[in-house]
Amino acid sequence: MNWKTISRNVGYALLVSALFMLVAVVIAFFDPEDTALAPLSVSFIITFIFGAFPFIFVRKTAAISLREGYVIIVLSWLLSFVFGMLPYALWGGPFTVINAWFESVSGYTTTGASILEDIEALPKALLFWRSSTHFIGGLGVVVFLLLIIPTSSPMRLRLTNMELSSLSKDSYHTRANNTVYVFTSVYLVLNLVAFLAYWVAGMAPFDAVNHAFSVCATGGFSTRNFSIASFHSLPITLVSIFFMYLASLHFGMLYMVVVKRSFKALNNDVFKLYTGTIVLATIIVAVCLKTQGVIDSWKWSVVDSAFSVMSYASTTGFAVVDNSIWPYLPAILIMVLGIQCGMAGSTTGGLKSDRVLLVFKSLGVYLKRTLNPSSVNEVRMGGRPVADSEVTPHILYVAMFFLVFLLSFIICLLFGVDNHNAIIGTLSCLDNVGPAIGELGSFGSYNMEPSMAKLMYTIDMFMGRVEIYPVLAVVSVIFSRRRR
Repeated sequence: MNWKTISRNVGYALLVSALFMLVAVVIAFFDPEDTALAPLSVSFIITFIFGAFPFIFVRKTAAISLREGYVIIVLSWLLSFVFGMLPYALWGGPFTVINAWFESVSGYTTTGASILEDIEALPKALLFWRSSTHFIGGLGVVVFLLLIIPTSSPMRLRLTNMELSSLSKDSYHTRANNTVYVFTSVYLVLNLVAFLAYWVAGMAPFDAVNHAFSVCATGGFSTRNFSIASFHSLPITLVSIFFMYLASLHFGMLYMVVVKRSFKALNNDVFKLYTGTIVLATIIVAVCLKTQGVIDSWKWSVVDSAFSVMSYASTTGFAVVDNSIWPYLPAILIMVLGIQCGMAGSTTGGLKSDRVLLVFKSLGVYLKRTLNPSSVNEVRMGGRPVADSEVTPHILYVAMFFLVFLLSFIICLLFGVDNHNAIIGTLSCLDNVGPAIGELGSFGSYNMEPSMAKLMYTIDMFMGRVEIYPVLAVVSVIFSRRRR
């Protein structure tokens, strides 16, 4: 294991965080009443030193092994969490060490769960830093690293294949080097257009920037205590629904439609499944909320239902209504949507609609083979056959997802979390949705959860964001070294 190479590449990730800390410092500097200037300045200096340190003492190298690649991915995330919590911890207030860690992990993993009960009490610079962690994590700290590494480097190709799963490249064919630039360009353009749309819809520029960072990363951090509901604006609500939907679609597909002007990418089963699920769920939730007297008018029942369905299906976690008072059916339905979530190749968490469709198609083929052993049946995705060897890793991932959920649920119970919160909190964090239902619902907070449960939730957030396999690979490397 070449730790010099690892440290140099992890340093890139830390420098990205340091850059956004510097922007937050500038915001605090021009606001005399901003109390986050000192905490952010100290955090920037520390993060910059640790990020730049390897470049002084480690020579540049292009060699990287498979193990080192996985270690780079996991360490880039973990150290970003550690240095990202510094502004919170140094500022103080509600941010104990565990709370600062929770907020940092939630930001970078674009989960959007929060321990804050009064978001508007934070200074603007700290609010910007909080939203910036969504922006960084939405694209992935390793993708920022890939943008810096030369395109001819074998290390770049290796890390691309590990950071962007095979699911995210399905239905979109290009060279691995181009994939990084396509995903990045779509992400940046989405952020810019979302900012302009929020601004035109009536948000102040500062709020528009922060909410654009959140909606495009499908994160959910807001600058207001009651999220999107605070603005009492139908245009802002509709803009949020639109961009939550776009950010949950395959970025390669968006690139093909907008840049290549080709609508063939829309003619695939995953897109139809995801869009159809959203429409059907919106109708069910709207009917439930109206007929059971939760919302008086059909207009707002449809709007609020569409927003809530889109918020959970995209794993964003924005809110316009308090879902803690919802009937059981619509509340459970939106939680289930968070499990399936959006398409691979987007910024959403969860299992991904691609993987869910693949598992159900595999089940159908297996049943046909069982009933007719002599027949020839194959799984097809995007018009092409999928070999059993390609299906197996995704079926195993689904099994591991629910195994992690079960273990996390049990651990939360051991730390004193009640049954309801243990289930919905674990599921919401593992899906990277953030808000759940009930006490942890759209206007709720994780602040009152036990400290060890918060730690467990952050592990779930991390596992959900990196999709489990890289973490297991690094754990395997650690144990294999100990056996020697």
